[in-house]
Amino acid sequence: MSRRLRRLPILLLPLVMMTALSACGSDDGSSSDGSSSSSSASTDDLHGISITGDVGKEPTVTWDGKLDVDKTETSVVTAGDGDTVAEGDQVNAHLWIGNGTTQKKAYSTYDAGKPETVTASDQLAPVFKDAILGQKIGSRVAVTTTAADAFGESGNPQLGIGNQDTVLIIVDIIDQYTPPKPKDVPSSQLPSLKIEKGDPVGFDFSGIDEPKADGDLLRSVIKEGTGETVTTDMTIKADYLGAVYGAKKPFDESYSKDPVEFALTDVVQGWTYGLSGLKVGSRVILQIPPSLGYGDQAQTNIPAGSTLYFVVDIVSAK
Repeated sequence: MSRRLRRLPILLLPLVMMTALSACGSDDGSSSDGSSSSSSASTDDLHGISITGDVGKEPTVTWDGKLDVDKTETSVVTAGDGDTVAEGDQVNAHLWIGNGTTQKKAYSTYDAGKPETVTASDQLAPVFKDAILGQKIGSRVAVTTTAADAFGESGNPQLGIGNQDTVLIIVDIIDQYTPPKPKDVPSSQLPSLKIEKGDPVGFDFSGIDEPKADGDLLRSVIKEGTGETVTTDMTIKADYLGAVYGAKKPFDESYSKDPVEFALTDVVQGWTYGLSGLKVGSRVILQIPPSLGYGDQAQTNIPAGSTLYFVVDIVSAK
């Protein structure tokens, strides 16, 4: 599958979702040294680091020289007053990552202006599990750790973090995530397909008004399949074609190649929730608003803030 269809930010997916990363964090909500997470972390808890600012706004981090740690420790900087995040809950969380060796910011979702949606479960990388699972909505949680514990033996060169560096991770748990529900509409409300030799080759936008940036996730089932019902935790195989509004050519397609296989957790959310509930064998047209696509991040042949249109044929699911 083209990388442009995958959920952003790509570089953080392995960090947040994979369990293969080694870490010292325990499974019971405590720090790696066996002590419980603090409800009001001091600079001593954070090895002299000061973290200030309101939850939901990018933190101000003042370093006390090089961060020198050899294990993973989790501390609550600001205790929220919302519900406790339970196994399986989905939350919107902002992530801030700093290189403890250089004392420089390496990554922040605040730069993109949009939090990440994270599922609280054992599937989280260990360095994130204690920072999210069992914490309260509205909390700011800090993790001091090594690059090896956070990213694996190679560190994360994409973030400028070497394998011998230390790392500061700050997680702001903003709110509970409510999955969007697609709005099923007649095919006349969405662009029609251009077909050649039996396969879609593009969209005809004649008579279709330009979509609003804050529009709904729209779905029109052109052909209803008879196979298994797709759920968001499945891996599916599909053929697809995608275009932006008014485009004469698609920005990507698979009909001239082979069907592609992908996990619905790894693609843009418009696909995750737009394909959920359909049956294998279905053909569907999706209209995906920017908030469930790429937002303000431009992609090749996809301007920032674009509404995306896809036709998808679901070949199989498992």
